Amino acid sequence: MKMWSGGQPNADFERWQRSFPFDKRLLAEELAASLAHARALQRIGVLSKDEFENLEQALNSIAQRSVDDPGFLDDNEAEDIHHFVEKRLVSLVGELGYKLHAGRSRNEQIATDLRLFVREAIDNVQQELTGFMATVVAQAEHAGDAAMPSYTHLQRAEPVLLAHWLLAYFEMFYRDWSRLTDCRARVNVCPLGSGAIAGATLPLDREALAAELQFEGPTKNSIDATSDRDFAIEFTQALLPVALHLSRWAEEMILFSTKEFGFVGLPEAYSTGSSALPQKRNPDALELIRGKAGAVIGCATALLIAVKGLPLAYNKDLQETQQPVFAAADTTIESLRIATGFMEAVAFDTQRMQAAAQSGYLNTMTAATYLVKKGVPFRQAHHIVGKAVRLCMEKGVELQDLALEDLRRFSPEFDEDIYQALTLNAVLDGHDVCGGTGRAWVKEALEEAGQRLNAIRGAEHAHA
Repeated sequence: MKMWSGGQPNADFERWQRSFPFDKRLLAEELAASLAHARALQRIGVLSKDEFENLEQALNSIAQRSVDDPGFLDDNEAEDIHHFVEKRLVSLVGELGYKLHAGRSRNEQIATDLRLFVREAIDNVQQELTGFMATVVAQAEHAGDAAMPSYTHLQRAEPVLLAHWLLAYFEMFYRDWSRLTDCRARVNVCPLGSGAIAGATLPLDREALAAELQFEGPTKNSIDATSDRDFAIEFTQALLPVALHLSRWAEEMILFSTKEFGFVGLPEAYSTGSSALPQKRNPDALELIRGKAGAVIGCATALLIAVKGLPLAYNKDLQETQQPVFAAADTTIESLRIATGFMEAVAFDTQRMQAAAQSGYLNTMTAATYLVKKGVPFRQAHHIVGKAVRLCMEKGVELQDLALEDLRRFSPEFDEDIYQALTLNAVLDGHDVCGGTGRAWVKEALEEAGQRLNAIRGAEHAHA
């Protein structure tokens, strides 16, 4: 039996408008919401105790069959997941299966199912984010006091600890985790009881419905509840920084793995060979992570366009909001999983990074600061050190290799202690501020990152 009355539609249109081929992945959510609705109907006497128990058993049977039988969800007639479940209920309990639709509408059903999906997807993305952040922290701890060049404009700037560079990514992904937590709070309200648009026609206990499905409470307005896809838009928008941060990380790892940098050794498990060039190892995993950021951006854009200009309340256009949500969630989770595996396997050439951090005049800011501490105005100090670097380039040496008499040609403030000031550790520790690359500060930052990891693991355990 169809879910609606009317004449026979065009066969091509009927096939084309079916959402079951993609919304069948909402089976678990549909079954959970249907069971909650059945219990609400029993509370008000629409279903007897025996009828409820028969429906409960049938819904559980459908869930189990979907696990046991890979072909169970092959149905060329079901219009959508709601129709599929009703058909299966009727096949198991007869006419009783039709009673379950009393007091509800597919408009509220899909809004509820999609919220349940997004809520679980947020939890899954956060779990993957936590795993990735944990590998970043582990690599930072393993790096110890190893240094590397930092870059601005993709040109060498100053030495930093490798751990400090890694923790920059920890901060990015921690913000992503936090954004998803904020999003989850707005997702976690229950549309059940909203009917098609004006609210249920039966006196359902909406608070009990929401509590059974672990929502914070019911939605406040039935018109908004059935037409709202803000939660889906916000979810995909919250995934955008995750995808973009993964893309930036992948780009840097690709650069650092080239022979020109040589900072990163590509793990064989996450790279491929060339079909033509035997000597090559290609960073395919990283390139795909970088490329798939575009797919997440596309999903977020598709959602915005689908909803733009829609009048209240439900319109069939909203059917087009499901696949972008599924795709964005799947792509982000898979990308994070691959990125975590890569980070666990990757090896940094700390010897080469350390050497690079001590060449290319990366200690010039420290030299200028040395003069500033002796009373020289910074602009003058900058000019003085610039002239000293020019001499270094002529001689083919680093700043710390210039003789003291050469340095004093540019400023009499230079003294023997300049050489200690220009050592790598002194340069690093010269950034003696919270958030800087000084070794003591980075050690503290690592400990604090570990504490934050433990805190978010506790929050995730509470949702599980």
